[in-house]
Amino acid sequence: MYENNQTTARLILSDGSEFLGKSFGKKRTAIGEIVFTTSMTGYLETLTDPSYFGQIVVQTFPLIGNYGVSEADSESKKAWPTGYVVRELCQNPSNFRSQMSLNHWLEKQDVLSIWGIDTRKLTRKIREKGVMNCAITTEKYIDKSDILNRIRKFKIKDAIKSVSTKTQREYQDFSNISKPFEKYIGQKKNFKICLMDFGAKQNIIRSLLQRGANVITLPHSATAEQISGLKPDGIMLSNGPGDPAENVEIVNNLKEIQKLEVPIFGICLGHQLLALANGAKTKKLKYGHRGANQPVIDKTLGKTFITSQNHGYAVVEESLEEDVGKVSHYNANDKTCEGIEYKKIPAFTVQFHPEACAGPLDTSYLFDRFFRLIEKNKNQKENFRICR
Repeated sequence: MYENNQTTARLILSDGSEFLGKSFGKKRTAIGEIVFTTSMTGYLETLTDPSYFGQIVVQTFPLIGNYGVSEADSESKKAWPTGYVVRELCQNPSNFRSQMSLNHWLEKQDVLSIWGIDTRKLTRKIREKGVMNCAITTEKYIDKSDILNRIRKFKIKDAIKSVSTKTQREYQDFSNISKPFEKYIGQKKNFKICLMDFGAKQNIIRSLLQRGANVITLPHSATAEQISGLKPDGIMLSNGPGDPAENVEIVNNLKEIQKLEVPIFGICLGHQLLALANGAKTKKLKYGHRGANQPVIDKTLGKTFITSQNHGYAVVEESLEEDVGKVSHYNANDKTCEGIEYKKIPAFTVQFHPEACAGPLDTSYLFDRFFRLIEKNKNQKENFRICR
C-alpha cells in the first residue's frame, strides 16, 4: 500500500488526542485549523481552492486519488491548505486524463499529508467538539507540551491578502483559463464585469466568460474610485478564506462601492462581506459547511438544490434589517442564511458556490439572473437618460 519513502506521521489535535498514519514528502511539522469536507470527488478542486488557506483538510470519503491529477481541473495555480488528511490514498490512478498521481502532486506542492488514519473517527470528533487547531508532524522526537502550545496559539492571519491577485488582469476569452469543454452559452453579451478577488476560483471567471462577458480581476483592496474609473456593467465579489469580520477595510470599501449603483453578485465570502457592509453580522459555525452535497432552498422558486459549499462562517439572519434586504436562500439542514436579496441596491448574494456544478439541478442559473439584473439596470439608466 505505501511506498518505501513514506514515513510515519502523527496528527495531533489541540485537545491532545493523536492519530497515527503515514506521510509522503519532507519531514517537518505543519499547523493549521482542521476542517472536513464531504465531497466524494473533486479533491484537486478542493486542494486548489484559496478558501482553504491556513487549514488542514480532512476528506471524509475513504478513497482519494483514484483518478489522479489533471492540472486543467485546478481552481488556482497552487495548493492552499496547510495539510491534507485521507483514509486511503490511491497511488496508481486509472484515468486517461491523469498527468500524475495525487501523492506525487502533493509532494510537488509541498503539502504535508497524512493517510492511513481513521477519518470517520476524526470527523466525528470535529462534529462533536467543533473546529479546532491541529498539527501534522513527521518528527520522531517532539515535545508534546511545546507542540500543543503552538497548536493552541495558531491563528489564520492575512488570509485574503495572501490569496488575492496583486495586479489587475483582464480576460476576454478562454485563452488564459485552462479547462476542457469550454464554450459560450447563448449570445455574447460583452458586459464588463469587475471581479473583486478575495480568493476567487477559476470557475467563477469561466462562468462569466461562458456568458460572453469580459472580466477584469481586481485586488482585494480595490476602491470605489478605482472601480468607477473602469465603468463596469457589473461587480462580482468572490469567495475567499478567513473570518469575514476581520476585513474592516474591505467592508468600508464595499460601503462606497455599492453607492455606484452597479449590479453586484457575491459568492461565499463576498456574500458575507456585503452583508457586513450593510449592517448585518456574521458568526462562526461549529464545524462549517464543506462539501458538494449541501441542500439549499431557494425561497423564491420553492425548490431545493444540492450545492457545493466551503465556509466556516454564516450571516446572522436576525441581524439583517428588514428594509435592507431579505433572506432568499437557506440551508435545509440547519436553517442558516444561504442568500440575500438587497432592497436598496441592485445586488444579491449567496453563501454557496453556483459555479461548482454540485448536482443535477445546478445553481448556475444565478449567473443568468446576474446578467438579467445588469440588463435591467442598463435599460433603466438608458430610459432615464432619454427622459431627461
